[in-house]
Amino acid sequence: MDHRLVRGVEKALGWAGPSMLGSEFTRGGTLGPDLCARLLTPTKLLDLVMRRSLASPQLRCFRDGSELHPNSYISATTTKRGQGIHVPSMRRLGRLIESGCTLVLDSLEVFDPTMEVACRALQWWSRELVQVNAYLTTHEADGFNLHWDDHDVLVVQLAGEKSWEVRGSSRSAPMYRDAEQNQTPSDDLLWSGTLCAGEVMHIPRGYWHQATRSGHGAGFSLHVTFGFVKRTGVDWLTWLADEVRESEVFRHDLDRWGTLEERVLQETELATIAANLAGSRPPSEFLAAREEERPAHRHVATGGTFGNPTSVVCVTEFPPRFEKHNGRIDVFAAGKKITFAAGALPALEKLLSGSPAIIDEVAATTGLDVAQLANVLIQEEICAELIPELSLGYTDLITSGNCSKKP
Repeated sequence: MDHRLVRGVEKALGWAGPSMLGSEFTRGGTLGPDLCARLLTPTKLLDLVMRRSLASPQLRCFRDGSELHPNSYISATTTKRGQGIHVPSMRRLGRLIESGCTLVLDSLEVFDPTMEVACRALQWWSRELVQVNAYLTTHEADGFNLHWDDHDVLVVQLAGEKSWEVRGSSRSAPMYRDAEQNQTPSDDLLWSGTLCAGEVMHIPRGYWHQATRSGHGAGFSLHVTFGFVKRTGVDWLTWLADEVRESEVFRHDLDRWGTLEERVLQETELATIAANLAGSRPPSEFLAAREEERPAHRHVATGGTFGNPTSVVCVTEFPPRFEKHNGRIDVFAAGKKITFAAGALPALEKLLSGSPAIIDEVAATTGLDVAQLANVLIQEEICAELIPELSLGYTDLITSGNCSKKP
């Protein structure tokens, strides 16, 4: 999947791929105003907020470094049929924006096709799950106080400017659920300055940071953070713990009242099986299984009610994997294995490339019954119909390309 945001981030940071994620603090060049405006603008963010029922903590508002009570910007309303819902009060939000505040919307990819596709492109690139949050700050408002995140972050300044302070970590590889607390900021100042429109910054997990518009006067800042939640050894062991449920020995109660010999025998058997399992199911297998078993992203399914689909796109969270055997192709994605004839490979590469594929065009270039292949992929929820609303997430942002995991 060739996405302009991925190419822009690599160019801005001087990266040749995702291997630098989490390694060191990096600040780079610009993406360009046209790409920034295409991704998100302040008014588009506010329009997204206005049209949805939202509540804290997904929608939050800060002023003077403190989080405001949700009643300050969310109100209960009643629909014309008497249904009670909570919606952002745009009048109250407007006053807060006018006086200076920071508005935060988490998981923007859930609401906006452009950000949905951007996150999917970053996931295919990094092989990690990605979430995007948006931050709109007006006038001289502050954001969060000095803090650290339990995931790696790519910050993209889309409009305006904002001052940042970034420090090193005070605990090696801190986690959200950890053996000890991590509350003392590091004294190692890595960078202090202003991030301007289009600039990109990478902050690794555990690095302390804060941002503000204090001292900037009138104006605003809009930036998004793409969070990459990478897997750790703890996640691998958790996966192994689930795998041992297949062993009857691990499903039995731990012996508390047996003889010493009986308890030692059980302990030895459990330790032996656990060690053998860890040796036979390495972290690489866990990472591969995580990619292949992850369900596809939510998508509209019509079953052809409104006409046969003319275009499709792969909506799996990670690139499908192909295995070539004698006379067949196995496709692994979204927790499924689907087998096709080997001759279907040229069409499958286009349909599963991550870029929108026009069925008639793929059929013309491959000479295959692509409509039938597309219907199978849609039914298995690996591809989705490219409805006009979803198509907006790809327009001017992604180009055609082949699947990144060929047999």
